[in-house]
Amino acid sequence: MAKTIMIVDDSASMRQVVGIALKGAGYEVIEASDGKDALGKLNGVKIHLIVSDINMPVMDGIAFVKAVKQLDNYKFTPIIMLTTEMEEDKKRAAKEAGAKAWVTKPFQPPILLAAVAKLVLP
Repeated sequence: MAKTIMIVDDSASMRQVVGIALKGAGYEVIEASDGKDALGKLNGVKIHLIVSDINMPVMDGIAFVKAVKQLDNYKFTPIIMLTTEMEEDKKRAAKEAGAKAWVTKPFQPPILLAAVAKLVLP
């Protein structure tokens, strides 16, 4: 059974690129356009990992990570931040919120897939 990964990014093209890389590696993908949209899709379905942008309208990635970690069904779900941000304070805030890894855009699919493989248990 394939593992399910949620992609949260306000850029449809970025969701598409990440989705192609993940689907090509055998993962199922659920897409969301911002943190609020993603929270609405966390309805009890098993999510093995979340890949989230930081800079998004409605609810940004840091607020989203904090919200996910309050949900009993998802508080242990690993989260990778995939963002253009490189500031140490943003990285620290994401880590404190509960993010497990940080991948910088533009990204190389093998780098993202390696991070995913480390966090998605077989």
